[in-house]
Amino acid sequence: MEIKFGTDGWRGVIAREFTFANLSTVAQAAMDYLHREGLAEKGLAIGYDRRFLSREFAERVAEIACGNGIRVHLGSCPAPTPAVSWGVHELGVGAGVMITASHNPPVYNGFKVKESFGGSALPKTTRALEEQVKANLRTKRQVLSLQLDTALETGRVEQIDLQSSYMRQLGKYVDLELIRKAALPVIIDPMYGAGAGIIQRLVPGIVEIHAEHNPLFGGSAPEPTDEHLTELAAQVKNGPYRIGLALDGDADRIGAVDETGEFFSSHRIFTVLLRHLHERKGLTGGVVKTVSTTRMIDLLCRKFGLELFETPIGFKHICELMLEKDILMGGEESGGLGVKGHIPERDGILMGLLLLEAMAASGKGVRQLLEETMDEIGHFFFRRIDLSIENDAKERLIARLKAGGIGVIAGRQVAAENFRDGFKYILADGSWLLIRPSGTEPVLRLYSEAEDLRIVEELLSAGREIAGI
Repeated sequence: MEIKFGTDGWRGVIAREFTFANLSTVAQAAMDYLHREGLAEKGLAIGYDRRFLSREFAERVAEIACGNGIRVHLGSCPAPTPAVSWGVHELGVGAGVMITASHNPPVYNGFKVKESFGGSALPKTTRALEEQVKANLRTKRQVLSLQLDTALETGRVEQIDLQSSYMRQLGKYVDLELIRKAALPVIIDPMYGAGAGIIQRLVPGIVEIHAEHNPLFGGSAPEPTDEHLTELAAQVKNGPYRIGLALDGDADRIGAVDETGEFFSSHRIFTVLLRHLHERKGLTGGVVKTVSTTRMIDLLCRKFGLELFETPIGFKHICELMLEKDILMGGEESGGLGVKGHIPERDGILMGLLLLEAMAASGKGVRQLLEETMDEIGHFFFRRIDLSIENDAKERLIARLKAGGIGVIAGRQVAAENFRDGFKYILADGSWLLIRPSGTEPVLRLYSEAEDLRIVEELLSAGREIAGI
């Protein structure tokens, strides 16, 4: 089968695409790449989440690394992706592998590569890995491996705690004492994922739901979106809590529920935290957002005099800029947010702690903090819908949109176009519609933002008409 790395790693359905045989092929290619790049002698860190067979898949990668003469630091228990990324950075190893399918449904698992700087593999690296897989299949490259028992006995594999050093780093970045003294009533939903227990250990007294190990994730995808957080929202609305925090399956993404029990999207989290970092913590630098992220970031950057960069969707593009420039914060619509002074990686746990720090420092809820900002820059509403589309129809739509000619959407003039990733149409009033066909699935995603929810719905309806769905 063809191995393709998406926005962050290779993923597939367990026992269909994500098999031990296919994983072995990908792992061997990764080890060949590390040797070619002179990184193998530095060693490899391997972590895994709470999904079906994640520990066993991680052990198989360790066996192949050892078979290729690469020393392994293997996580002793499930860990969040940002903890593994931090471990790569702190250990000084050549790379990291994280076995996780992130927010995908429970039937999936995946293989993420973390580079030596402690962030997602850059586009050039994933392309090189894909080419190495193809070359190995073409030449029938033998998979080299060493039994795990032997590797452990000879010290080629060392089992380590990847959580403790990561938690120490969080304690250095965030004022935990301030948060503890504020005694905020907080409830967290780690969605049965690898982030369970970490914030609770750093800030005792916080309540957790869905923290037990459940590889079925309660029957739905561990993705912290509005439709998956109904129980968390009800707990906040009907209980004493001032905020609800949610983490995806490997805890590199965040979602939230504000003090009123309303879903608090990543756009809103990005906005509140950017202001907190700049005004309260005194940090400066550029800001990176993806093409589907709120205009509020543009307006805040203009207000603060911060340079703004825009990238295609995928945190690996944000990571690239964080490595090249002085970047204060980067974020994307899907809940992946990262900050300077840490690692160039999205980190849902750190973002949750920063939200608590912003609340403790201001004495205000996140909705109140957002409203204060929107009173200054304007009030905005955002919505995304995912639609099924046949691949043939998707290709025809792409060809039609590339040809241009769309000058009016929902009775409004198109003022500008942005085809960096998908087809984004910006209207004269600043509202926008993004039509983005998936590159790997028969899915069409429509995104819209405006200062009126009614306009958002009109633009999304117009997007469906353009797509013929």
